[in-house]
Amino acid sequence: MPIQQPSGQIKLTNVSMVRLKKERKRFEIACYQNKVQDYRKGIEKDLDEVLQIHQVFINVSKGLVASKEDLIKCFGSNNVDDIIKEILMKGEIQLSEKERQLMLNKINNEMLTIISAKCINPKSKKRYPPTMIHKALVELKFSPVLNKPAKIQALEAIKLLCAKQIIPIVRAKMKVKVILSNNANDNSSDDDLIEKLTRLIASDNGTATKSASVTASWERVGLIDPISYRDLVALVKDRGTLQVLDMAVIDEGGKN
Repeated sequence: MPIQQPSGQIKLTNVSMVRLKKERKRFEIACYQNKVQDYRKGIEKDLDEVLQIHQVFINVSKGLVASKEDLIKCFGSNNVDDIIKEILMKGEIQLSEKERQLMLNKINNEMLTIISAKCINPKSKKRYPPTMIHKALVELKFSPVLNKPAKIQALEAIKLLCAKQIIPIVRAKMKVKVILSNNANDNSSDDDLIEKLTRLIASDNGTATKSASVTASWERVGLIDPISYRDLVALVKDRGTLQVLDMAVIDEGGKN
């Protein structure tokens, strides 16, 4: 006599799960690896490409499907597509240890590459290889996490490295070009603005240029500390243009 399997159970293996708690109940969906992030970024819009099975579970590993009663009680609807979309966007991604380690390695490598590109040794004017940056961060007990973009973690790590100076390190300069439009009505305002801009921008040749153009009154190409970029944007707003020529320049002349 054949053994009767519970009709509400579906066995699934090798899945990535997304879990959402609602009204004290846990709901899960079974997804393909990496597809959840693609869906959240808008790269993937086809649910069938994201889901291993088009169903809402209360426990994926046991194959226990959520009842209509639970869906209506917790989501106010039994529309599976709408519920799946909510879980995809708001749920927590459950990773196996192997998946977690692979993602951490990927984020760590991306973070180290960003730091290496944005920072230099102030004495040698050379960039550090990612391996040396990694050793310094290990000494500082700074480890990457999964719930933050690599770029944000890289900026946090740069602040820590610059503050602690485990190795001599500073942010590389940004090269920018600023052009101010002519302000015939208020020369004193121009002078005040130019003075503020000059303090922020170290010119390549040490001088600014008075433009012969009717529409432009002043321009400057030079290096800035990256932390000054927002101040520069605020100053130039509505008065001219700001162009980033290079995100990370080694300032051989040592100008500030």
